[in-house]
Amino acid sequence: MTKQKVTGEVKTTVLSSDAAPGSLTQDELKKMAAHKAVEYVKSGMVVGLGTGSTAYFAVARIGELLASGELKDIIAVPTSIATKTQAESLNIPLATLDTQPRIDIAIDGADEVDPELNLVKGRGGALLREKMVEMASSKFICIVDESKLEEGLGGSKLAMPIEITQFCWQYNLQRLAQLPEVEGCEAKVRLAKDGEKYITDNGNFIVDLYFNEPMKDARAAAVAINGLEGVVEHGLFLDMTDICIIAASAGITIKEKST
Repeated sequence: MTKQKVTGEVKTTVLSSDAAPGSLTQDELKKMAAHKAVEYVKSGMVVGLGTGSTAYFAVARIGELLASGELKDIIAVPTSIATKTQAESLNIPLATLDTQPRIDIAIDGADEVDPELNLVKGRGGALLREKMVEMASSKFICIVDESKLEEGLGGSKLAMPIEITQFCWQYNLQRLAQLPEVEGCEAKVRLAKDGEKYITDNGNFIVDLYFNEPMKDARAAAVAINGLEGVVEHGLFLDMTDICIIAASAGITIKEKST
């Protein structure tokens, strides 16, 4: 199953909070968004489990509800080895897309969210598996804190990741940097903490693109990037988000695409 593009108008619902402005830590905000998203999970569902610091709280909450019996008969499809390890520690039943090709709901974080709910994802390195699982999901819920909101993708001036093959990686790094659709960006191969090149769960490298200003046309950039041989996947998640839950001290904002 391939997910249909989510292109409707964005409806906004604001749920107020009793917390004083600025009183909640970023982790507390992430937890708020994650717990709200898990309210959409019902017993008997197949659930895509995202990767990263915000998705971590959603996985933990699902494990908690399964342990208490409030949720039953859940099957989860993780998007990374790290998420798989966390889910196993919580006794969450797991599967892959090979055995569960249709997912009811996926919950994951994002690195940037624009006003149309398009995303930059993958700074945690799991972009390929995240996109595969979320494209197989009937409903994709993105969970973020308010610091991830941007007027245009690339606006944070932080990495927009692209997973590439190890074979001739320098060749592809140069080709990516020279694409007219990402003109002005700086392309760098990602390094791990030990100074060696970062290797994804799939055995690939990541090239990170850094922009001084938002991309003029993220859709054109996505097409151009995908057109290069050796590119495995990019971190532009366009027209995929059904619901975005944004946590702030003032409360939770739910943005939902109409269908």
